[in-house]
Amino acid sequence: MGNILGPNNTKATRRSGPSEVLPGEACKRQRLLSTSYEDNSRLIPSLPDEISFQILARVPRICYLNLKSVSRAWKTALVSSELFCLRKELGTSEEWLYILTKLNNDKFLWYALDPLSGRWQRLPPMPNVFPEDEAKKGLAAFPCRMWSMLGSSIRIADVIMSWLGRKDALDRMPFCGCSVGAVDGCIYALGGFSKASAMKSVWRYNPVKNSWSDVSPMSVGRAYSKTGILNNKLYVVGGVTRGRGGLNPLQSAEVYDPHTGTWSQLPNMPFAKAQVLPTAFLADLLKPIATGMTSYRGRLFVPQSLYCWPFFVDVGGEVYDPDINSWLEMPVGMGEGWPARQAGTKLSVIVNNDLYALDPSSSLDSAKIKVYDEEGDTWKVVAGDVPLQDFADSESPYLLASLLGKLHVITKDADHNIAVLQADMHSDLASSQSSSSSPDSSFSELAESSAESETEIWRVFASRSGRSAELVSCQSLQV
Repeated sequence: MGNILGPNNTKATRRSGPSEVLPGEACKRQRLLSTSYEDNSRLIPSLPDEISFQILARVPRICYLNLKSVSRAWKTALVSSELFCLRKELGTSEEWLYILTKLNNDKFLWYALDPLSGRWQRLPPMPNVFPEDEAKKGLAAFPCRMWSMLGSSIRIADVIMSWLGRKDALDRMPFCGCSVGAVDGCIYALGGFSKASAMKSVWRYNPVKNSWSDVSPMSVGRAYSKTGILNNKLYVVGGVTRGRGGLNPLQSAEVYDPHTGTWSQLPNMPFAKAQVLPTAFLADLLKPIATGMTSYRGRLFVPQSLYCWPFFVDVGGEVYDPDINSWLEMPVGMGEGWPARQAGTKLSVIVNNDLYALDPSSSLDSAKIKVYDEEGDTWKVVAGDVPLQDFADSESPYLLASLLGKLHVITKDADHNIAVLQADMHSDLASSQSSSSSPDSSFSELAESSAESETEIWRVFASRSGRSAELVSCQSLQV
């Protein structure tokens, strides 16, 4: 036993212990450790990152939210521009619908709809903005007085009423009138009116990083402005600002280039028809405002109205041509026939290069879809009996969107849930042409066929709970 525990055996045990490795074994272990380290540093072990990116680029984007929790490397890869550039090259980019809603407590929430899976994703909240007028008054010590970038139950009609002398109403208003646009794969929230300040702030939502950030502000503070996209640039026109006599309409326009991050001035809107008024009294009483804007056939079309509470008087509109950097008069039929919704706002959407608008009835429980005929300068009805509910108190009873190459109407259903209705206009037109071409069809058969085709046009594409939410705006993005 003594031999076993003797000094010589102890030394032998130490020499043959794990701390001593033969040269050949040391090289082998080094190779194994190196291979293990390289595998751990890769997105997918044993695969080059180039192949891993090819795999991730083919995964549905709705899965990215969960895949970010796999590792830091995966999170970095899933928010990289390299991955989304690859998705464009492979043709795997996806078009999502983004809807802005407002709750009863003036809290605004964005939701994104993945049309492939039918799943909704809630976006992070927009940053808070401190009103400029309160900062000047030294009230920065009261953070509870901060207003959300978007938030107001105030209708545009209530705002414009201040033009008639209710100047004190402006000082009591929370934030309202922020405009929304989408360009280069990002959503932009622009300006807004907070009490006595028309704000210049611009915030951008990047769906790749799923986060908000501020960008270069506009040259002038404006609320209730209109936005449009042309040549991959964001155009902002009109709106109102605070003047000595209350709210003043803006004729200015500017354009934002997302690649340079800079704003450039455009020529002012002439409001040519608004200038032709018989008396100076009417010119002071009737305020010209831009009531909509759309990008159509390479130009910007801006319908306009003269406003005096509670009346709107359509005065056609004007067209901005970027080739000559000038404003032209809008075609008469287009301007006079452009359907208007509450407070004179004129919504429209471009689907497959066609300009569509929704013409609501006076009861707001039915509507028609019209398309603009450029050759005849007229608006033609292409679908009737759009299934809308009567929400007279709603600021936005419906929204229009282009998604997956089809027209969509976003509204609230009978249970006050948000419903996305998809229209198949081509089927309706084909059905109408087929019915009208039959010489033996009676009038009643045509009417019955038309009614059946209209009910078949619309289907509930997606829905979500939204009892306490009010529709505000929507955008579609290809990412």
